[in-house]
Amino acid sequence: MSLIISIETSTNVCSVALHKENTLIAIKENHSSQSHSRLLAVFIQDILKEAEIAPEELDAVAVSKGPGSYTGLRIGVATAKGICYALSIPLIAINTLEAMAKQVCKFIPQHSILCPMIDARRMEVYCLLQDSNQKAIMETMAKIIDESSFKSYLDNGKVIFFGNGAAKCKKVIMHPNAVFFEDIYTSAFTIGEIALAKLNARIFEDVAYFEPYYLKDFRIAKPK
Repeated sequence: MSLIISIETSTNVCSVALHKENTLIAIKENHSSQSHSRLLAVFIQDILKEAEIAPEELDAVAVSKGPGSYTGLRIGVATAKGICYALSIPLIAINTLEAMAKQVCKFIPQHSILCPMIDARRMEVYCLLQDSNQKAIMETMAKIIDESSFKSYLDNGKVIFFGNGAAKCKKVIMHPNAVFFEDIYTSAFTIGEIALAKLNARIFEDVAYFEPYYLKDFRIAKPK
């Protein structure tokens, strides 16, 4: 029975989950901003202790690879790589937006389109499009949102927008086929669900060279 510990730090949510095969054993989450460096290691230790699992019993570490917050992704991936290196176990990376879509796909009507969104500041979001069976329609990208965004898809049916980047788009995307789901956030729970298939297929990352999927270059603004 495979034991996977999963890490999600791509947004303001700090989330750690432990799965035994398809069963969730434990999860800890915090939604306070800038909590990752303070809480991530504590959550991992607490979950293993409460589940009475020794680190050496883990079979893999799964991590949300992005896109998302530069700092959050860096902390999550560095922690995941450190555990994998110390225990000589595989590292599994999961696209953050694909994991978000998995949370929602079971609740939407057939022929609807899923559009998870992560806030990328101003009117830009990281997003992708999938059908109700989670097949890719539009690959992960950074997109500036305006009144015409996704119009060709909206003209042909419902598009479900969700994630922490969706709220600011609600006043801009006014199409009658635009549906906005609230309270959908990134979670290690879904990272762990997807990771099992990758573990069984032996789809692993190179622990030494793996980097988060930032999608955009990190820029430091000069003080005025």
